[in-house]
Amino acid sequence: MKDKIQIFDTTLRDGEQVPGCKLNASQKLIIAKELENLGVDIIEAGFPVSSPGDFESVELISKNIKETIVCGLTRSVEKDIRVAAEALKHAVRPRIHTGIGTSETHIKYKFNSTREGVLERAVNAVKYAKSFVHDVEFYAEDAGRTDNEFLAKVCSAVVAAGATVLNIPDTTGYCLPHEYGEKIKYLYENVEGIHKAVLSTHCHNDLGLATANSMAGILNGARQVEVTINGIGERAGNTALEEVAMIVQHRMGDRFYTDIQSKELNRLSKLVSESMSMPVQANKAIVGVNAFAHSSGIHQDGVIKNTLTYEIIDPASVGAEKSLILLTARSGRAALAFRAKEVGYNLYKDQLDIAYEKFIDLADRKKEINDEDLGTLLKGLFPAMIA
Repeated sequence: MKDKIQIFDTTLRDGEQVPGCKLNASQKLIIAKELENLGVDIIEAGFPVSSPGDFESVELISKNIKETIVCGLTRSVEKDIRVAAEALKHAVRPRIHTGIGTSETHIKYKFNSTREGVLERAVNAVKYAKSFVHDVEFYAEDAGRTDNEFLAKVCSAVVAAGATVLNIPDTTGYCLPHEYGEKIKYLYENVEGIHKAVLSTHCHNDLGLATANSMAGILNGARQVEVTINGIGERAGNTALEEVAMIVQHRMGDRFYTDIQSKELNRLSKLVSESMSMPVQANKAIVGVNAFAHSSGIHQDGVIKNTLTYEIIDPASVGAEKSLILLTARSGRAALAFRAKEVGYNLYKDQLDIAYEKFIDLADRKKEINDEDLGTLLKGLFPAMIA
């Protein structure tokens, strides 16, 4: 029997922390509805105590989302928790997400405290949150740099206090995949009462390992993954939802599944990008404009013969239109013939040889040859042919 991986989307909270990506309440609601339609299990709608605007957004989303869990973030502070509970009071399925830093760096420099002091605050925060809602997620901030034995002690204590989800953030993107996987495995084997809670990953991309670490977490016992659309987030970003969804579907489908409707991924990627004025890098996995584009002649020849030669994902399965054969100075005759046919010129071999010589000369002067360029070139060479 396959295990479900719950998708916790924090685009509207962690994603919105990117400078310049601030959304108003109505924009957040539009994205929240699209996330529910996408099939995410939990929407982290914001940090209610942080501003009146965030409170309004969480409250508005809570009133309008009917199937998906709506979550509000807090610190281990009673006021934070009380305000979050108020913002979530209309939610059909509310969750309070509370926690505290557990690494020696955070304990010493951020809180000027001790392990015992942090442990006490963690337990009290969960107990207080539990007085408002049944579903309480606890985050151990900077868990990636936290001693595993102490981390397990904290997790055991908050589970006993009522935590239903244990979030193990690699807050600084510090861990290597095997290290993060081993940490999740250690917790799965050493946290008392672990059967009462779900282990969750929350990985940052400071070293480019967020998705790899998240997958290592899944393989070692995590059953919730915290992600954002397009991988946006603090500093170098978070684990990308679209990457996790397609890895699970294409490489781990014999063991795991998600409820993500993958055909919606490109459309939602564009919505988030436009709403936040945050461009998606061209070579971004799954949703980048070049994710299914081919410009090398060797690759183009293979894809024209059979897309499986260079594509492991059907573009349509993630809402992309089709594979793209781009004409550049690296393109070969197969690509030229393919694109020429698309603009109405079915070239014979001798015609193709003539056209290719002129095409390469033009391609050396331009970065990319578009349909208009190609049509003009072919019309000049073969005026008798009807395009």
